[in-house]
Amino acid sequence: MKSPPDTPLLDTVVHPSDLKRLSEDALPRLADELRAELIDAVSRTGGHLGAGLGVVELTVALHYVFDTPDDRLIWDVGHQAYPHKIITGRRDRIRTLRQEGGLYGFTKRSESEYDPFGTAHSSTSISAGLGMAVAHGLAGRKRNVIAVIGDGAMSAGMAYEAMNNAGALDARLIVILNDNDMSIAPPQGAMSAYLARLASGRTYQGVRELGKKLTSYLGKGVDRAVTRAVEHARGYVTGGTLFEEMGFFHIGPIDGHNLKHLVPVLRNVRDNGNGPVLIHVVTKKGKGYPPAEAAEDKYHGVNKFDVITGAQAKAPANAPSYTKVFAQSLITEAREDERIVAVTAAMPSGTGLDLFGKEFPQRTFDVGIAEQHAVTFAAGMATEGLRPFAAIYSTFLQRAYDQVVHDVALQNLPVRFAIDRAGFVGADGPTHCGAFDVTFLASLPNMVVMAAADEAELRHMVRTAAVHDAGPIAFRYPRGDGVGVDLPERGEVLAIGKGRILREGTKVALLSLGGRLQDCLKAAEELDAAGLSTTVADARFAKPLDKELIRRLAREHEVLIPIEEGSIGGFGSHVLHFLAHEGLLETGLRVRPMAMPDRFVNHAKPERMVEDAGLDAAAIVRTVFVALGGRAERVARA
Repeated sequence: MKSPPDTPLLDTVVHPSDLKRLSEDALPRLADELRAELIDAVSRTGGHLGAGLGVVELTVALHYVFDTPDDRLIWDVGHQAYPHKIITGRRDRIRTLRQEGGLYGFTKRSESEYDPFGTAHSSTSISAGLGMAVAHGLAGRKRNVIAVIGDGAMSAGMAYEAMNNAGALDARLIVILNDNDMSIAPPQGAMSAYLARLASGRTYQGVRELGKKLTSYLGKGVDRAVTRAVEHARGYVTGGTLFEEMGFFHIGPIDGHNLKHLVPVLRNVRDNGNGPVLIHVVTKKGKGYPPAEAAEDKYHGVNKFDVITGAQAKAPANAPSYTKVFAQSLITEAREDERIVAVTAAMPSGTGLDLFGKEFPQRTFDVGIAEQHAVTFAAGMATEGLRPFAAIYSTFLQRAYDQVVHDVALQNLPVRFAIDRAGFVGADGPTHCGAFDVTFLASLPNMVVMAAADEAELRHMVRTAAVHDAGPIAFRYPRGDGVGVDLPERGEVLAIGKGRILREGTKVALLSLGGRLQDCLKAAEELDAAGLSTTVADARFAKPLDKELIRRLAREHEVLIPIEEGSIGGFGSHVLHFLAHEGLLETGLRVRPMAMPDRFVNHAKPERMVEDAGLDAAAIVRTVFVALGGRAERVARA
């Protein structure tokens, strides 16, 4: 296919099938144009940039060699999938990325047939790919299944579980290890590319198969000898790996930015052999954009930015972020108590523990993308008298639930769970929405569960957790900046299971847990203006409940509204359970719990997500009016 010299090649590629009409010599030019398009698009929307820049050539090569979507291509996590979106029919919408009603920031099955599996959490691709490969085999279909996984994601046990199973099944699965952070230098020159082609080509594969056939005639002793000889020969050339021991045929490392190296290797793997294959590809995160290459985080996640300078737009902040308040509060406590240690699962900057680590490097532990291990690791520390804080996003803590139950709660070990990104998270959408932590933690015996209504409350909860040795304790807090309250130098130790009243009224009681407190206060003003005297209380604890406070609110008010930015089955359910057993629902009390809707809420700005979920001040007012059967509207008109 030939285009006029001034016609961008990218304009001729709407779907991967259009790539097939290009010559291999044209692919580097296409990759350059794709990289420029990616940079321009993300500069307008913000999002994950560095990872996508690192896989531009790999994306082009994969879609050029394989027949997607018939061949299944899975991007682990998916934050590197923006180039994939651009050349799979979504270029016209790429500048809607992470915007309300626009493209999702990760892969999503309902968005495109080229996204065969939804990914936004790490290390799931090999398991999903293996399931697909087995399904194709049982159906007699010959399809390639390719899972692209980063070296960071390979730190998760789930990836190795899947590889172990794939090797045992001898399934036809191609795993591409995208190595963009290892200390080894990328291989250079024609020789390394030649060796990778040799290992993936028909000659070596033929020798390997010949060895298998010989053993069928000459017995197991020869089998072992031939296998050792063949693998030793290839190991001498490419280096033996753990992956070989797990049953994978290993190729590489190869330069992931050199299309003349990538395309022949991928084509050989496509055309030759059976069983699981792992291709080790070395790439550079942020490749091709100097500001990203120079940045410490390689522009992993960015706000809107100036393409020329790389300067990112910063929203004006009136208050410190909750994450920073947590980190600073934990540092304060750790200065007073050398038993305090901190654990994170590959999210030191996201959780604020990078700040803690600068002051206490020997007391900070990043265990990689291994939340299950992080929780049990912290449990082991707790058995020996340390005071571990496991700082994990709400949505990632889900991955370690069995460890929370079996290794922490059941043994009543004082592990402190600092749960960041609780509630709606905006552009990252439903996969990162912290909806379920209160529900799944408050159901556990021995667990104490707190939720911070503002940054000062968060500071109090850090100190409370630091001194709480009676068992496990968790505190959740939102993403983003605080509400602007004055911060104490050091937090106070809260009485376990005791809330607070911020505003006294007589008719309506709003009982808030966590981040919806400001909306409750705003709603109370509107209700008061309508003639409905309103109390606002901050529960602070989902477990144990402040039973005395709830009894008082129930007995002294006509309407009680428990409200939380969490799923059904959480705080409001516990309140209802208590009221039912106390007989307080039989007194004419009108209770209307407010929680997240029983659905996954699509990405948008956080305030729009709250509004869409019916948890803002206006929705609280409406809920009160409905509970009173419309009488409040008549009061307002009067």
